[in-house]
Amino acid sequence: ISISVFPPSNVCIGRYILNMQITSCGHTYQRCLGDFYVLFNPWCADDPVYMDNQAHREEYVLNEHGILYEGVHKHITSRPWHFGQFEDGILDICLKILDMGASYHHGSDRDHCWRNDPVHVSMVVNHMISSHTTNSIMKIPENNDYLKGTKPFSWNGSVPILQQWYNGRCRPVRYGYCGSLASVMCTVMRCLGIPSRVVTNFCFPCSTENPLGINEIFDCSGKNLCGKDKLWRYHCWNESWMARRDINQCCGDWQCLDPTPLETGRGSACSGPTWVRSIREGELDLDYDGHHMFSRVNSNYVGWLSQNNGKRTKFFCDSWPCGQRLITKSIGSEQFEDITGAYKYELGSVKNKEVYYRAYRRIHPGYCNASNCHIDRELSSLKNPFLSDSGINTRLKMANCPMYGEDVQLHWLLENLRNENKTLKFNLCAQIITYSGCPMDQFWKDSVEVTLGPREVKKIPLCISYSQYGPYLCDHNIMKVVAVSDPECGEVLMVSRDIVINRPPVIVKLLSQPRLKVPCTAEISFCNPLQEDMKNCVMTLEGCGLFKEPMTIDLGTLASNQQARTIVEFTPYRLGSHRLLANFGCHKF
Repeated sequence: ISISVFPPSNVCIGRYILNMQITSCGHTYQRCLGDFYVLFNPWCADDPVYMDNQAHREEYVLNEHGILYEGVHKHITSRPWHFGQFEDGILDICLKILDMGASYHHGSDRDHCWRNDPVHVSMVVNHMISSHTTNSIMKIPENNDYLKGTKPFSWNGSVPILQQWYNGRCRPVRYGYCGSLASVMCTVMRCLGIPSRVVTNFCFPCSTENPLGINEIFDCSGKNLCGKDKLWRYHCWNESWMARRDINQCCGDWQCLDPTPLETGRGSACSGPTWVRSIREGELDLDYDGHHMFSRVNSNYVGWLSQNNGKRTKFFCDSWPCGQRLITKSIGSEQFEDITGAYKYELGSVKNKEVYYRAYRRIHPGYCNASNCHIDRELSSLKNPFLSDSGINTRLKMANCPMYGEDVQLHWLLENLRNENKTLKFNLCAQIITYSGCPMDQFWKDSVEVTLGPREVKKIPLCISYSQYGPYLCDHNIMKVVAVSDPECGEVLMVSRDIVINRPPVIVKLLSQPRLKVPCTAEISFCNPLQEDMKNCVMTLEGCGLFKEPMTIDLGTLASNQQARTIVEFTPYRLGSHRLLANFGCHKF
């Protein structure tokens, strides 16, 4: 007997058991024919996750290899990530996540039928990633303290995280960061049949008081002080493709889902799903968390000088807009695609201003009947004056692209825009900044007096040696260099630059042709570029279709300029294109 099952497009996803009942000669027999899984189907035109482009389906559903984009908006770095949605056991883990998160809809009108709706499934997955009280998949370390868990940046893929959660009786894995949270969510969504991708937003504001404003505070030396607001250098979230019946969408489109719990003024919570187009149009009442998502790509930055007498003064500085750049992996390519235009109109355009006025009135009800001019005056009073208004232009320009162990070289450019002499005293400093905007140690300070003749341009070289920053960098590979003028000289000028220190590379070389179920060898090499020993060196290898589980190699201590070479053997167990990932860690990073 041949049996075909055609589930309707509105059936609940999950694991089903197929039983056969036979009645013969007055006797009834039950026989289990087996089990099968029903998932969302982006190939089916009647399914709410239908995606009509095959190349898009291959990238956003079938591709197990991803790229995470990090760094700062002027220096974007990337690293590979294994989604692994087709690895053995991952589907069962994903369905377990839905079981554990079922209480999210408990008592609502969706209590028993939410599994046929990708909107409500995405809400459950989003909540389970890091917001569930006891059984979330992953935790973010508090105060950057991760001594009792795994370093957040040491993960290469989603599979070990999901397996550790499942095998650990569904207790949270310690620890992750926004990139790993968004990537794990992408794995779960793709595994369930929902097209998904990871998006990185550079210059991401996190403010509990003013939804459309972010404040950074500095002292007279240029040190960034820890305030209530944080300007994340980058932040990752997830986008999933679906037609939203709850907001009368007839066709699929991208929906924004942020699994990282962020302080919103009403507690710490994840966000979404939010229709990306509603963010761009400023239609904030249309969707879940619309005003939070709008503020995360449209907030205004304000820099303040905090003086010893407690007085705060606005800098003259060329501030940048939040949501500086939003990118994701390109279809069928290792390059990134800039999708900023999907979230916001071009800065300064008529359409951009119209959307901002509309959103401002919804976020601040007191301005619901205010004129555009009234809102403009309010916004102008909150912004920093431009550097050019002071008669001086200044910026910090990179002279090299430093790698761990190398000195940081900068050119400090100053231009006098006036026809008279200018003499200013500047305080300079450098400190470590986490990706989430937390200021760490200040490790370098200097003081310079600059005299500029009429219309004169000067270029001053600056050097920060590895011996100065190396002991403080640790896992945080971003530093902030600031130059601020002495307030006793009059107007306070400030210029800053975020600098990414690149990690030394790991070289992977195949020594034989990979063949299915035939042992293959590869050479992994790493050279210590520092003028000091690297201790507790560990190499972690993994790859979907290549390794059943991550392989860890203990390299011990590497002396200065010592090269470590190791030969590894693995047996490919799945056909297709696969990626071997090698991650190096030591006491330095």
